[in-house]
Amino acid sequence: MAVTLDQTIGQKQQTWLSEKLGSQTFWVLVAVVLACIFLSFATDSFATAKNLYNITRNVTFVAIIALGMTLVIITGGIDLSVGSVLCLCSMILGVVMHAGYSIEVGIAASIGTALAVGAFHGLLIAYIGMPPFVVTLGTLSIARSLAMVASGNTVVFQFGPDHDKLLSLGGGAWFFGIANPVLYMIVLALITGFVLRWTKFGRHVYAIGGNEHAATLTGVPVRPIKVAVYMISSLSAGIAGIIQTGWLGAITTNIGTGLELQVIAAAVIGGAALAGGVGTAFGALVGAALIEVIRNSLGLLGINAFWQGCFIGGAILLAVLFDRLRKFRQSE
Repeated sequence: MAVTLDQTIGQKQQTWLSEKLGSQTFWVLVAVVLACIFLSFATDSFATAKNLYNITRNVTFVAIIALGMTLVIITGGIDLSVGSVLCLCSMILGVVMHAGYSIEVGIAASIGTALAVGAFHGLLIAYIGMPPFVVTLGTLSIARSLAMVASGNTVVFQFGPDHDKLLSLGGGAWFFGIANPVLYMIVLALITGFVLRWTKFGRHVYAIGGNEHAATLTGVPVRPIKVAVYMISSLSAGIAGIIQTGWLGAITTNIGTGLELQVIAAAVIGGAALAGGVGTAFGALVGAALIEVIRNSLGLLGINAFWQGCFIGGAILLAVLFDRLRKFRQSE
């Protein structure tokens, strides 16, 4: 039986629609849009330029780290150390610049620290076979302790001769009044999305998460890829630390505390499966946006901020439940 052109187009449209309706990222995006519409009518301050500016700027720190975390989760791993790595990298940047070195040297030292931590994670996990949970849980404590040692457990708020450059880097708005952190987030998201979708490295990442044994048999360099994704995860935390330092204008040793929960939540809510093999850069951004809208809305609606953990935890459970139901339907 011949298939007409109209039938072929109709089948493609139906497939595209079914794919979108079955996508967790799509429904989370719908939730973000509906929440924004509701809050715009329910409060007088949500839709103001100042509040929207703060939301878009605040979401970037979680979103940037969630991009790196998504790669780790796709491979079936986890990184619990990102909050402490952010703190350590921020402190290294601050201490180096406070000692009189340029912003370029400070950023290089911070990025180098992040890559070293990520390589340490990857080597222990990929080559020695230690569980990611244990390795990164240990580094969570070690990295924050090193940050305290580096700073003498004091607040760093003077950044040497390039002090103003750092504040402009993180707190400025160089293009069309858009906060610099938002621009960095968009660029990093585009790069991550391109890598995951269009490169051999991205295909290998998905292959490892889908079936690591099969990936090994087909010639995928599993161990080097695992090291790379943990380095990327720590690098994203280091980049976020540099940006946040410039935004805040000061560094304390409790910066980034508890951030790992929000980052993992953003990745999982955005569609990354903790079992591995599934996740997108856009999903990480959408998940981070939902978390920030929830956080912002609590204060505007007069709800105690202590409920934030309940909302985020509940969102994680719903996201995992959605993923399980989707897999159950596919298996039928």
